[in-house]
Amino acid sequence: MTSENTPDAAPTTADVIVIGGGTGGYSTALRAAGLGLDVVLAERDLVGGTCLHRGCIPSKAMLHAAELVDGIAEARERWGVKATLDSVDWPALTATRDDIVARNHRGVEGHLAHAGVRVVRAEARLTGPRTVAAGGRTYTARRGVVLATGSRPRLLPGLAPDGRRVVTSDDALFAPGLPKSVLVLGGGAIGVEYASLHRSMGARVLLVEAADRLLPLEDDEVSRQLGRGLRRRGVEILTGARMTGAEPYAGGVRVTVLSARGESRVHDVDRLLVAVGREPVTDGLGLAAAGLAADARGFVPPADWARLETAVPGIHVVGDLLPPPSPGLAHASFAEGLLVAEVLAGRSPRPVDYAAVPRVTYSSPQTAAVGLTERQARDAGHDVVVNTMPLTAVAKGMVHGRGGSVKVVAAAGGPVLGVHLVGPHVSEMIAESQLIVGWEADPADVAAHVHPHPTLSEAVGEVFLTLGGRALHQTA
Repeated sequence: MTSENTPDAAPTTADVIVIGGGTGGYSTALRAAGLGLDVVLAERDLVGGTCLHRGCIPSKAMLHAAELVDGIAEARERWGVKATLDSVDWPALTATRDDIVARNHRGVEGHLAHAGVRVVRAEARLTGPRTVAAGGRTYTARRGVVLATGSRPRLLPGLAPDGRRVVTSDDALFAPGLPKSVLVLGGGAIGVEYASLHRSMGARVLLVEAADRLLPLEDDEVSRQLGRGLRRRGVEILTGARMTGAEPYAGGVRVTVLSARGESRVHDVDRLLVAVGREPVTDGLGLAAAGLAADARGFVPPADWARLETAVPGIHVVGDLLPPPSPGLAHASFAEGLLVAEVLAGRSPRPVDYAAVPRVTYSSPQTAAVGLTERQARDAGHDVVVNTMPLTAVAKGMVHGRGGSVKVVAAAGGPVLGVHLVGPHVSEMIAESQLIVGWEADPADVAAHVHPHPTLSEAVGEVFLTLGGRALHQTA
């Protein structure tokens, strides 16, 4: 990786120019360079993007620490291990988190350097279909330009984050100290994870979601079990509710919430965490200069989803700039980057199978899913069969003692349409189901494979044994 910050640093032509160095952008750059293409990557901040520096990696590091805190209580209350939590050394905890982020950042930079990607550390904008201005120079792409500028937290009108009392998912991890009380606005994956994290760290947590359930895009049963698990841990949850006012003051924030029953209540909390979604970043990108325009929601839609190519030939889009069915997840961005790089190299890769992209929420309990929910399958006209099994029906689930379940939705006499997991460590169990759904396996196909004993994954195997007509520990 070379950095180009001077006018005479390097040639201004390349096979591929990537704007944005997050997961979608740098994966495009790495794969394209690996296929022998000359690549320029323009990034105004740090390569790795939101996921590495403000989202996926630091948040999961903190959630691991939260799991350790929860484990102390479990050891004492369930296993007779007379352990107590003295305190949380916040500076030490955040130092470990930051070291993990820094090592990953150095790794990404090292991969780019090894691949020979030229990194321009500057804001970039399109000046034409194949030209990009960055760092005082204009670069020309011989094969194509890739837009990968990512997203930012969606803000609420009249409510400005200050990084201390009112925070977004981008700055919540870096706000000073541990709050004693938090109101999390938004019950999607991000909001649920932050609610879980703060509760583990001892905060009083109120989670407010406008929809009638948490994780409204997931299966109904997943939402119910997640809500029960969080409530057992002491998280107060209001669904069908909305915030009608927020007034920061010297000691915190006074938040007014209107419940589903129409009751208005004022909550004084140390911190208000706004997690109401994310929006694409296209301001300053120069879309019009290249003959492009964002849609009403701010996305840059492709004209050809198989190539992720826009209506302007040679301009491709990856990551959070893409509208649904792209899910706006880092692992989907990696797949999109690989696809676009291979297209630009003249190959014919398989399109991204968005139906088989796993969705994970790293709260306690965790959720993980791939494919259609039961409601989506029925709405699509499928005649479905469903089987659900609690994790505590297998020995390892009893060992963990934290509930959870496996739910499989299949077409009657046909393939598996969706798999939905709730419980401990299910983020590590979903990869198998990605293959099951992606390869359109029938339940009997999965039932023929043996799952290790004793593991939580046995519950997955048992569900498929039953659906495949070979029930063992589950009543058919």
